[in-house]
Amino acid sequence: MKVRPFEWRDLLILHRHRHQSVFLDSALVLTRGSLLVPGALLSYLAPTMGVFTYVSNGGSQEDPLLIGQVIHTQGSQFAHLTFLTPEAALRAPMVSRLLEHLVILSGERGAQRVIADVDEQTAAFDALQGEHFAFYSRQRIWRFHDHPERESKPSAWRTAISRDSIAIRSLYKNLVPGLVQQVEPYAAYNPRGLVLYQEAELLAYVELKYGLRGIWAKPFVHPGADGIPVHFLNLLHKIPNRFGRPVYICVRSYQSWLEPTLEELGAEAGPRQALMCRHMAIVQKAEIRNATPTLERGHAEVTSPITRLKSN
Repeated sequence: MKVRPFEWRDLLILHRHRHQSVFLDSALVLTRGSLLVPGALLSYLAPTMGVFTYVSNGGSQEDPLLIGQVIHTQGSQFAHLTFLTPEAALRAPMVSRLLEHLVILSGERGAQRVIADVDEQTAAFDALQGEHFAFYSRQRIWRFHDHPERESKPSAWRTAISRDSIAIRSLYKNLVPGLVQQVEPYAAYNPRGLVLYQEAELLAYVELKYGLRGIWAKPFVHPGADGIPVHFLNLLHKIPNRFGRPVYICVRSYQSWLEPTLEELGAEAGPRQALMCRHMAIVQKAEIRNATPTLERGHAEVTSPITRLKSN
């Protein structure tokens, strides 16, 4: 078995398996499409863009080819698996070699972890578990096709700005479990989304990602917030530059209490997905010893008199 970079001659195979692929980056697929062939071509023609597609085979012509892809932005702490294809080959031994190669490649570029979101009922879930990908949370994606019919009240949502970062960080730290924060640390120095305040307290922040095919929204809502149905109804009308695109709201398991509200507003629920991560670095706290300047840089100051004793 060997792993090699994707080449133009693999286009026919990739196109043939386009309906047999397992996609592992829901935000990318729902906002920009699968990018199956375009992404593979980009990795072949412009590898410096951070898209890497590789092919693995079983060592003989009878064995099927397995194709996988990972995306890593230079300087990012994590890489994201985007797809594996065909699904029928995910139980073959060659999947181990391919995944390990993509993980090593990501680590060489400076990524500390590789993440993926996957349906637990697929062979991809078992394949990732076999390669030491650990489960760290769950999510469900809710889709709004159109604006709700009901009229919304005047909205308190507004676009987040840099001065909201401290309040957003505090909300994130209080809401998100520590296990998730280890994988997805808060990094919104320039937040991209909407905030909702009540007086001076931040009640909710919704992170937004845009693509030609849709808008991805990930809410962080304080459990003590009142009037959630009205707030979410207003949110759908407040999202800027929607232009008729569907809105996908990603609800993590620690915010599952939001799901009845979304169902009430007419959202369509997707299947539950497992969030998985392969760590390549262990974060440890460095011990910093407190320096004592008086003892380390000079002599002790004499603060008491010295008595001379005379012998008789």
